[in-house]
Amino acid sequence: MAGSRNDLQRAAAEVLAAGGKTVALTGAGISVESGIPAFRGSQGMWEKFDPAEYATIGAFLRNPEKVWEMLSEMMDVLLGAAPNAAHRGLAELERMGLLRSVITQNVDGLHQAAGSRRVIEFHGSPEALVCIACWNRYPSAEKVREGIPPRCGCGAILKPDIVFFGEPIPWGAQEDAEAEARSCSVLLVIGTSAQVAPACEIPRQAKEHGARVIEINPEETPLTRTVTDLHIQGGASEILPCLIQEILSPHSGSQSPSENH
Repeated sequence: MAGSRNDLQRAAAEVLAAGGKTVALTGAGISVESGIPAFRGSQGMWEKFDPAEYATIGAFLRNPEKVWEMLSEMMDVLLGAAPNAAHRGLAELERMGLLRSVITQNVDGLHQAAGSRRVIEFHGSPEALVCIACWNRYPSAEKVREGIPPRCGCGAILKPDIVFFGEPIPWGAQEDAEAEARSCSVLLVIGTSAQVAPACEIPRQAKEHGARVIEINPEETPLTRTVTDLHIQGGASEILPCLIQEILSPHSGSQSPSENH
């Protein structure tokens, strides 16, 4: 659907207000305004750290001390980040009864910090560290304070419980995400490049099962012209509050949440 951004926002608000089975899929772009650099792009993490050297499970197994140089910097950034208006907007949509869940490719915990209760962490969480020698698990903060790289009691270097390139998606997260995609009526795609499998298949699964796809991204993605029904071009922290305001506006054609319950 083409049109001005205001027209697209009104149309998206009407779809969301009529929903109740809406699911959000979020990527790195939603957290950029919280001070967390995206992995791709001119200011991305991969401009500084070659993913082949720092982000594959093979690289970690070969040289975990080197990979922890990148992980330590990433964790410092995450610790200093706070939810932005986009994270808070999704939490508000959930409170309004208009958003069922968030599937996130991010490992920053900002959706939970903003108040979202149903968050599927597709790529894991750095809140825990796991030993790939004996599989013991530890709270990250406690072990990182002991020194970098953090070590297990068995002596092996610990790995954050996040998905490196070359590792499978946690089965429970993938199963939950696919179930949400198959059963939602609307999928909000926010801040993702839609280039990393298998997360990039979630919008296609939703579309194949009859969902409408609303994309909020500054640029077009591989989804925009093939899967997306409404593409609102811009930053999520600006657009999501506008959608909520449109839903709540008495002059809007959108229904209020109370009319759907």
